[in-house]
Amino acid sequence: MKTYQVQLDKTIIGTTLLEKADPTMGIVLGAIHFSFKESAYDYFFAYCKRNNVESTNYPEDKIISTRIIPGLAVLDETGKEIKSDGCYIEGMDNEGFEIIIAGIPYPIFEEVFPHHIDDYQDRFQ
Repeated sequence: MKTYQVQLDKTIIGTTLLEKADPTMGIVLGAIHFSFKESAYDYFFAYCKRNNVESTNYPEDKIISTRIIPGLAVLDETGKEIKSDGCYIEGMDNEGFEIIIAGIPYPIFEEVFPHHIDDYQDRFQ
């Protein structure tokens, strides 16, 4: 699998394999492997508050689900941003976080993620 870089406001904050997808909806997602050591919940909670990004939070369990974060992007292996309607984060400190890329248009989805197209076709055709 390819490794993709997760970028927030032009700073690389981690990587993901984007191991899951729903090609019919133009969505890919994957676990984030952060390059920082602090609590990811605290990091995103503070970021969302500072930048007026809507999110649903459960501080007692350190769970957060954000809306689309304008400065959040995923870069392919060449360093090019994957074009989409936007990215958002969901997860909790104890179980990890995922990045979701929503609204990847055709034919970009097929060009960037042919393995997800093949997997979908194998399962449903």
